[in-house]
Formats: sequence, structure tokens, C-alpha cells
Amino acid sequence: MPDALDAANLREALTYYDRWLAFNQRYQRVPGVQTAVHAADGIAFSAAYGLADVENAVPLTESHLFRIASHSKTFTATAIFQLVEQGRVRLDDAAAQHVTELVGTPLGERTVRELLAHSGGVTRDSGAADWWQLATLFPDRDQLLAVLRDSGAAVLPENDRFKYSNIGYGLLGLIIEAASGTSYNAFVQTGIVDKLGLSGLGPELDPARLGEYAAGHSALSYAETRVPIEHVDTRALASATGFFGNARDLVTYFSAHFPGDERLLSDRSKREMQHPLWKAGKDDGVRYGLGLQVTKIGERDYFGHAGGYPGHITKTFVDGSRRLAISVLTNAIDGPAAQLAEAGLKLIDLASSKDRGDAAGLHRFVGRYANLWGVTDITVLGGRLYAIDPTDTDPADDPQPLEADGDRLRVTGGSGYGAYGESYGFTFDSDGAVESVRGSSGLLMHPIDRFALPARVTVQE
Repeated sequence: MPDALDAANLREALTYYDRWLAFNQRYQRVPGVQTAVHAADGIAFSAAYGLADVENAVPLTESHLFRIASHSKTFTATAIFQLVEQGRVRLDDAAAQHVTELVGTPLGERTVRELLAHSGGVTRDSGAADWWQLATLFPDRDQLLAVLRDSGAAVLPENDRFKYSNIGYGLLGLIIEAASGTSYNAFVQTGIVDKLGLSGLGPELDPARLGEYAAGHSALSYAETRVPIEHVDTRALASATGFFGNARDLVTYFSAHFPGDERLLSDRSKREMQHPLWKAGKDDGVRYGLGLQVTKIGERDYFGHAGGYPGHITKTFVDGSRRLAISVLTNAIDGPAAQLAEAGLKLIDLASSKDRGDAAGLHRFVGRYANLWGVTDITVLGGRLYAIDPTDTDPADDPQPLEADGDRLRVTGGSGYGAYGESYGFTFDSDGAVESVRGSSGLLMHPIDRFALPARVTVQE
């Protein structure tokens, strides 16, 4: 698969992704979805759907800020590597060399590398971490040190296995403070955010900007409706989960991790961060490097991170070889950010999977069509026509390839349940707009903006 993204293929994929996301924000009952794609040298796509605040019916915009939670770990790892390049930290330093309050404790012997890789065997969140549901405040520095000194904080021996730890990344924040002589928040703000000139990112809740934040919302798994969740300061765990951002600035930050871009780090440091060291679990393709998740989607490896904050779920994937980054931010504690982001990558890959077709004359068929059984999208990807069910979590899993023959589209592939060899028949009005479609299984469909259910569905004689 070629690394260079064809501009026409990318444009078609993102055009359909826009329609698909708008549909899925409503269909999956997500309060709001914000997304951006960085391709090559700039923002290729940015959009927002739904509401920033359900309670007050505030429309979501591209500039609203989200709590991006564990994306913070990528900033923390970047800061550590900046200190390594400056000679102020070594990856094999023991934590207690910098945080002297841990001298003589098991976690004081854990190395910076082990903490970055989640291989230090550190407790994930401590034995009592109800700050994650706002029942208590997040820990301050003294409280974090008390957790780190506790005899139960070293749950496993070092390098036994991958064991995700917010507490371990809190310790990395303390190491950054000790090595830099300034606060964690100040160091990453100056050395990363300000260096990139990004106003839509920051290391911790900014009370002066509360009106810019999308509200967080509870889940639908335990209630019929969502309730708002307050934004809070994450204090000493900012290095694990404190960052806020919008999708445009987040993908721009990740573009600085593309090869050849040395605004933040050398390529050598970035390669070390992105190299997968540990399987995160079963053979599901998810691995972990130094501050970065590495995930296989289709035939490609992506690095990036996810974020889970009370009320916000977020996800970023980055393909350095194609200079491609995508972020999806959702403002619900059950938001399907990873699935929505993966869908964008899979549509890009579908559009790029074959030699480009001739799209001339095909766009007149494009649209979303509905009948009693559901909806079907006809779209152009890679200069070819496909029929896609937008309710599928993976829109590129089994699309129906179509070939135009006059006013008909013949099904030339896909599942055998999908009327292979049959056709969609289109009726157009005098202006060339689609009036109706006779589907490949013989059912009449209409453009979705012309489709309405009756008060009761009854047999028509």
C-alpha cells in the first residue's frame, strides 16, 4: 500500500466521513462529536456535530475545548525526552534520583523508562481513587507522594508485564518538576504548547476559559438520560490526565511527531517513543511504547493515545509514514471516540485500496436513501461507487461495490446476502436530482430528506 495519500482519494473519503459522522452522532446518541484530520502539511478536515451542552442546548463548534485526559501521557513523555536530550534526565535513572522523598521505597527504584512504558508494576490509581467519579478531589503533591510511598503501591515486580498506571505518570510529573526546576504545567506549556503556537491546548483546567469547554455528560448504560459532569482540576495527576484541547490543535501537536519534524524532539527520540515494547493485553493489536499506544488497523500501525475523563472520551491515531493524524473527541463518558476515529482511517484506506477509478458522472448517484428497513448511502471513494450502511460500526468492512450503467448501478461485489449481480434503479427529476431508487433487493427508497414515516405503518392495497 503506497505511503503517499492521493489528494482526490483523501478528499472523497473525508467528504463521506463528514456525512457518516453527522449521522452517527445522532444515531449513536452521542451529545457531541468534534474531529480533525491533519494530512501532509496542514488541517485537511475539521468539523463538529451535536451539542456542547445538552442541558442548555449549546451547539458544539470546532473551537470548543475537551478534557483529553490520557493524551496527557504523550505530552509527559515528550517532556521527558526533551529533558533527556538536554542531559537533565536519563531513561535509566531511578525515580528517587529526582524525587528524593522516595529514597528507600520500592517505587523509588523504578526507572524513568519503566514508568513511561507502564512496566513498573505501579498501582493503577491507588486503593481509593473516587476522584474519577468526583466523590473526592484529585490528589495534590503530598497526597500523591503518600500513595507512592505506600507499601501496596508496587503491585508487581518491574518489567513483569504491561500494567497501566496513572499514578506512575503522576510520578513522572514529579520527575519533570525536579529535573526542570519548574512546575509540570509550566514546563509543558512553555516547551510544547507555546513552542507550537497552539491556543487550543493546555495542561490543566483553565477557570478563565470555562465558557469554552464542552460540558461532560454521564452514560446511558445506567440511566435513560444524561446528566452534566463538572470539570475539575486534576492537580498532581495533570501529567497523567490533566490536558484539555480541541481536535484541530491536537492533531497539529501530533504532526510534530511526524518524521523530519524536529520542533519538539529529534527523530531518534520519536522513534524510541513510538517503538512498541509491550502487548497491552491479548493479541488484539494494541501495544505500548514510551508514552504512546501503538495499534494495528488493517495492515497499518498507528501510534497515538486515548483519553477517558469523567464526561469525555477521546482518541487520536497517527500514521507518521503517511503524515496523517486523526482525532475524535466526544463529550460523554461512554462516547465511541475510538470507533469513530477508526472509521475515518478505514474509509481513507478503502478510497486508496485500488487504482483510482474514473469518477466522471458518478456524483449524480451520491446520497442517503431510506425506506422502512433503514438507510443506504451511495458514495464515491477512490473514484468508484459504493453502497454503505451508515449504521455499521465499520463502514468499510463490507461495502457493496457498484458499477454505473445508464441510470442503474449494478452490484459487483460484497456479501452474497447483498443482491450480488442485481441493480439499483434511479429515477431523476428534470433538474437531475434523485427522486427515488429501486433498491437491489427490489424495495423502493427515497432521498432521506423526502422520507417520512406515517403515524402507523399499514398494508397498502
